[in-house]
Amino acid sequence: MAVREIIRMGHPTLRQVAAPYAEEQIGSDTFLELVEDMRETLHASGGIGLAAPQVNVPLQIAVIEITDPITRYGEIQTLPFEVYINPTITIENAATAGYWEGCLSLPGMMGFVERPQHIRVDYLNGSAEKKSIQLQGFLATVFQHEFDHLMGKLYVDRITDMTLFSFDSEYQRYHLNNSLNSPASES
Repeated sequence: MAVREIIRMGHPTLRQVAAPYAEEQIGSDTFLELVEDMRETLHASGGIGLAAPQVNVPLQIAVIEITDPITRYGEIQTLPFEVYINPTITIENAATAGYWEGCLSLPGMMGFVERPQHIRVDYLNGSAEKKSIQLQGFLATVFQHEFDHLMGKLYVDRITDMTLFSFDSEYQRYHLNNSLNSPASES
């Protein structure tokens, strides 16, 4: 198993719609190696989520893990490591809220993005079981951010006020303590 290179904005794979993952391949050696590599890459990068396109694999697979409730993202709910295959999002309530987001594929940058705050995610897990999860608040944002990668989108595509897009150091200096302060999402 290995830590893979995380590709950055500008790489064409990040702008492709990822192909659905073949259900009959879940559990194969290739699948297990990819998932373990993604887990190691996520841990090595210090992120909380990683989509397969970010390691130059254009397939609909993402991993999310939040192990510490108090992190650089603020105080957030923990989630055990999980694999999300061919996920779909249903908006349960269209009310939006905004959070500062970062991305492992846009290192050193932060942007304020508003997204729906109550969603349902239907997906296959790493054992090919059909699952569904309801998410609200910051976690809804994390999942939408990750699954955008599967659709060839980056968080910068969703920034509506470009004055709220900055280098991380300037975010820390000028935006962290203002009225828009919310946990930052980085994946």
